[in-house]
Amino acid sequence: MTEQAGEGVPVAQRSSWTTFMKTIASVSGDLSTMTCPPFILSPVSLTEFPAYWCEHPELFSAIGVQTTEEDRTLAVVKWFISTLKGQYTSRNESMGSEKKPLNPVLGELFYGMWPDINGRGQTDLLVEQVSHHPPITAYAIENKSKGVKLVGHNAQKTSFSGGSIIVKQIGHATLTVKLPSGEVSEYLITLPRLRIDGLWYGAPYIELAESSWIISKHYVCSIDYKGKGYFSGKSHSFKATLSPAPGSGGTLGSHVIEGTWHTTSKFSSGRKSGLDFHNVTGPKEEVTAIGGEPANEMGPYETRELWKLVAKGIREGDFDAASREKTKIENDQRQKRKQEQTAGTSWSLKHFDHEDSDPTYERLGRIGKVNPASEDMYVFKENWPLTSA
Repeated sequence: MTEQAGEGVPVAQRSSWTTFMKTIASVSGDLSTMTCPPFILSPVSLTEFPAYWCEHPELFSAIGVQTTEEDRTLAVVKWFISTLKGQYTSRNESMGSEKKPLNPVLGELFYGMWPDINGRGQTDLLVEQVSHHPPITAYAIENKSKGVKLVGHNAQKTSFSGGSIIVKQIGHATLTVKLPSGEVSEYLITLPRLRIDGLWYGAPYIELAESSWIISKHYVCSIDYKGKGYFSGKSHSFKATLSPAPGSGGTLGSHVIEGTWHTTSKFSSGRKSGLDFHNVTGPKEEVTAIGGEPANEMGPYETRELWKLVAKGIREGDFDAASREKTKIENDQRQKRKQEQTAGTSWSLKHFDHEDSDPTYERLGRIGKVNPASEDMYVFKENWPLTSA
């Protein structure tokens, strides 16, 4: 092995990186609230990450125009696989390595949209940080003209094992499609585990691990993730197995899809065997950030307004300035929580209501035998005008 420890770390930061590595190696619990060395921070808050669900809005809208359950489910799987590159490898391409996103404050907001191009309809995005400890992000994405909507939430539990950070993603999403008949097709989407490798060299990158699921009353799709091992394998590999759900009838087709989720894949089994499935090597479409306030203005809790000075410091390499501004925001939040505690009040969520259990998760989860058997949910209040019509 020719690499030297910390070779991806700026010289001026190597001492702090060594200290950081020793610290995470000694922690047995959750790592999500740890403070990272400034050079490894992203200038983007975790509140913006749900935008990665729709970097290919044409695939999201295409779900709504399919006319059979088989084609509709394949469209859901194709869209989902195409979201993974942006979520899990884009920082390596643009910043040289994986970066830790800024930890959102309670009530932080992000509003965005992808415009109507070639008749696909406008797709709108709303994100709210619904919890700070633990950090939980809730989101709603909708293309009203095609009848496609995604609502979900995401949290993380992190630990250190074998030189890697292991991230258990907690939460799920439900995608719904309004059909011409008036019925609604539902798809439960669970989240893969992450393994962050390359820490020893100061050049972190993400591999997906274990399995995730896409489940409807008609189909069960298990997606198994594999990375590059010491002696074999290919980075970012996956195998998706799509089978009729128990009791759905014998006329539905089965499919197996294999490839790498950050590039291309093909059908490897089923009547489409040998055909191309997905390709994300071309351009992606960035979200357009918009204000949620009247006249499309950015409010103080909207993520790009809240973190603008921190982001400026990180992008310009002025980590002292970034650290000062970040500390100001964190201290302000601590003071707000103390004031609420003294007054006997709590923060009110703007766009979501919390429920202890999700009946859709439980109903569809039983079909795929997902674990855990139940999860909580954040119900979108429908109180922001997702304007695509």
